Amino acid sequence: MTMPVLVAPRNDAIDSRASQSILSAIVLYGTFGLLLFGPLAFGAVESWAIFTLEAGAALLFVLWAVWQAASGELRILGSPLFPPMLAFEALILVQLVSGRTSYRYVTGSSALLYCAYGLICFLCVQSLRRGCQIEVLAWLISCYGAAMAMFALIQGVASNGKLYWLRTPRLGGWIYGPYVNHNHYAGLMEMLLPIPLVAALAHSVPQPRRAAAGIAAALMATTIFLSGSRGGMLAFAVEMAILGAVLIRRGSSRTVALTLGAFLVVVVGMLTWLGGGELTSRIASVRPDVRSDVSGAMRLDIDRDGLQMFARKPVLGYGLGVFPTIYPQYRSFYTNVFVNQAHNDYVQLLVEAGALGFAVMLWFLGISFYGGIKKLNNWSKDPNGSVALAALLGITGILVHSFVDFNLQIPANAALFYVLCVVAAMKPRFGTFSRVRTRRHRPESSGLLSA
Repeated sequence: MTMPVLVAPRNDAIDSRASQSILSAIVLYGTFGLLLFGPLAFGAVESWAIFTLEAGAALLFVLWAVWQAASGELRILGSPLFPPMLAFEALILVQLVSGRTSYRYVTGSSALLYCAYGLICFLCVQSLRRGCQIEVLAWLISCYGAAMAMFALIQGVASNGKLYWLRTPRLGGWIYGPYVNHNHYAGLMEMLLPIPLVAALAHSVPQPRRAAAGIAAALMATTIFLSGSRGGMLAFAVEMAILGAVLIRRGSSRTVALTLGAFLVVVVGMLTWLGGGELTSRIASVRPDVRSDVSGAMRLDIDRDGLQMFARKPVLGYGLGVFPTIYPQYRSFYTNVFVNQAHNDYVQLLVEAGALGFAVMLWFLGISFYGGIKKLNNWSKDPNGSVALAALLGITGILVHSFVDFNLQIPANAALFYVLCVVAAMKPRFGTFSRVRTRRHRPESSGLLSA
């Protein structure tokens, strides 16, 4: 007579899947944690913050490799932006190897920073795969942006001229939020603001959350104007114009249009209450504020000097990151102010990377916009379209602002900009949020989704 014997099931496969899931979550949220760390560290402009950004990206890349090893296969998802990114790195390498850079050490340091940007973008492509991840990140970023805007408002009321009320900037500045330069705070908000705003307009988001997202977006938009950054105000206006054009072109419902109108009314109301006459004077004035070092006329002089520098080395430029070092040799006006950047990212790119670098930039941006625009059909119901619209608005805002400032020379803002470009160009891979929730408990063979 035989008796049945109960044997405990082996948990090796379950444990392996759990380990992979933990590693993938660490890579994903660790990568976005790095992005959110940068603004809090004064824009990641100091050596210790840059090192943290670079070391953090390298460590997360190692964890991603461990994740791949644990899964038993190497699965690399591609992006149409990887070729132009690699081409730009190759151009920097040519500058270093051929000796075409005017300052090898600075160009080498800048190359390491661009490698960190590339790793962060690579990790985003590999780990951002599900609609539920987008949902969590959207609310995380919305809460983060609203909290930073609230901090900036409180700081504006009770400022003592120090960062976090503790640290005095070495070279002075116009402090707003955690940034020494108010323009760079505005640049950050230009990129973060579209995320809650698009969530407030999207039909795929439940109504109570849409209202909360709209309030967060209004708070963030208000601080762009209260920061006093005219470039930020212009960028915000362009973002709203493009969003309005998308709503008209895509035949959005009356509810969406009314929601956008209510958002703008709330922003104007908050500005009237908090800004008053001082804001009106700032918008109307073309003179530099006493806290500002570089006037509009000086910016134009720097642009003219930069174009003359480009004419002398038009192909490969002077070397990445060397503009502050070599510009005094070509400056056409007298000033006791240290001109640390060109205050125009396009002119600075021409000077440092020449026509080849500028061409790679156009290639990079062309792919970003082409990939994003293709996904805008039915954007209010399709998470892929909503994500693309938010990314494209943020990219457009910072590109407009870059004509009069140097947000893309600030590591925290530059890293976020490149991630938005990668997300905009990403092929559709996100299902609806409700569909993700119904499937999240189903067993998966590999835990990986194709692009």
